[in-house]
Amino acid sequence: MTAKLSLTCLLIFSAATFADGADATKHLPYGSRSAHLIAPLSAPQQALVEYNTEQFFPPASTLKVVTALAAKLALPDSFRFETTLYTSGNDLIIKYSGDPTFSRASLTTMLKQAKSEVGTRFNNVWLDDSVFTGYQRGVGWPWDILGVCYSAPASAITLDGNCVQGALYTNKNGTTRINVPSHQPISASTSVKSVSKEYQEQSHCDLQLEVSPNNQYSLSGCAVERKSPIPLKFAVSSPEQFTVDVIKSELQRIGVTLSGEVKVGAPNIKGQKPLFVQRSRPLNDLLAVMLQDSNNLYADNITKTLGANYFNEPGSFINGTEAIKAIVKQKAGINLDLAVLEDGSGLSRNNRVTASQMREVLSYIHNNDSTLKLARLMPVSGNNGTLKYRSSMRKAPIKGAIVAKSGSLFGTYNMMGFGLGSKGERESLFVQFVTDYHPKKANTSKPVESPLTQFEKAYYRQVVDYSYSLERSNNKAQP
Repeated sequence: MTAKLSLTCLLIFSAATFADGADATKHLPYGSRSAHLIAPLSAPQQALVEYNTEQFFPPASTLKVVTALAAKLALPDSFRFETTLYTSGNDLIIKYSGDPTFSRASLTTMLKQAKSEVGTRFNNVWLDDSVFTGYQRGVGWPWDILGVCYSAPASAITLDGNCVQGALYTNKNGTTRINVPSHQPISASTSVKSVSKEYQEQSHCDLQLEVSPNNQYSLSGCAVERKSPIPLKFAVSSPEQFTVDVIKSELQRIGVTLSGEVKVGAPNIKGQKPLFVQRSRPLNDLLAVMLQDSNNLYADNITKTLGANYFNEPGSFINGTEAIKAIVKQKAGINLDLAVLEDGSGLSRNNRVTASQMREVLSYIHNNDSTLKLARLMPVSGNNGTLKYRSSMRKAPIKGAIVAKSGSLFGTYNMMGFGLGSKGERESLFVQFVTDYHPKKANTSKPVESPLTQFEKAYYRQVVDYSYSLERSNNKAQP
């Protein structure tokens, strides 16, 4: 029996054997929309399950797989973000590249290098951010999440991920206090009331964050009294002002006098002498963090970099997303012309793709993995990254049997990737889009398995069982 005939028989058999898996959607609440697809990698168009695959859905962070593919196709594996320090007399110029890994320690190293070259008195320090242009936050990013770190601005000038950590403490007298490390140049205040859980629920009083320019934050509303502090992660609202303030503080700490100013922009200064280059980790390491941790800043600054390189102009969300479409079309034959892309992270609520388009992306990644080496950067179910603690993936047989990228927004829960056989080889591809998911709140104090978890367990079990069946069929078809 040939492999082709064996696959045909398997598909006929599977249609009946795995029919129950198609009923996984019965677990989703009323009003939900979904698209799902399971197909053999040897014949991805001959899907076992295919439902609503031509309808558009918000991809959320599954879009990062597309961004990663475009980056692998357009950038060399040796690519690194470079932040370069130049001097001209007693002036310093730091030329930024949008490096999402650039840290305070890296900045301090640069300033010390400049001190050893220029001396203890600087004139002006220029922060050249000309590599990017346009919005630092994508069209369709909700206003109410702009103050938290997963929506940190995608800026050319970055520092510590454009994120500052803090903590909110509840007091028994009904007040709260906020703590931010003293070396961080942001201002945070609290008028939050410390209350009981019953009071919070009855009064519908939630924690609220207001963000003002120049990195000022104000917390209000209610927080349930607790012994341990509530961790806070503030997205820096102005990366430029944040970096200016850090530079002034660091110069003072290392004993350098600034006679001029710290200015933002590309200076019209001739005779700039390169002194020091801070490089990020290479491309594969960046993509691993982007996919494993679902890091939005990495994804969006890579997107803008793709736009800058492809169009030979300052990078932006607009030319970055157009570059992604052009790159995957020209180099992989994947047509995303009808897809709506507003960023590369998937954070925008305006993004729209189809499950069928994602099938093409996954199929190309699999067929070209010997050169791309991209699938191995994605999380493994129940083992690492964003899939390590996912409720539907913690136990066998699903644990360790899926390699995938998750994505979630308000009311949206997505997953796309590969089903593995018993030997860990990729056998199938799958796409899951669930949106308008708004289940009823359970009226019980006992732990209740959510409708989403029930759906995913049934769906992923189908992916795993099908992958094992494909593996057995392929083994039998071997001459």
